[in-house]
Amino acid sequence: MTTETNKIDFSMINQTTAKSFNEQKNLIKRLFKGNTVLCETCKQPLKLVVPKEKDSGKTYGVFCKKHCTDIQLEIELVL
Repeated sequence: MTTETNKIDFSMINQTTAKSFNEQKNLIKRLFKGNTVLCETCKQPLKLVVPKEKDSGKTYGVFCKKHCTDIQLEIELVL
């Protein structure tokens, strides 16, 4: 009597996730350099929202006006 174990292949999911992560990382780098980057969906300029002194409870990240692009970042202000 033989028992087969079903193995799930996550390689395609891992490749897609890694590609998406790298694209988002590069987009954020371009915004930090001051470059204008447009939303792929609505073609509006993306806005980088970062913490400033005395900010609290805000959502930080990369957004467009229509919120097609919504990349939230965990950022901590260090003074």
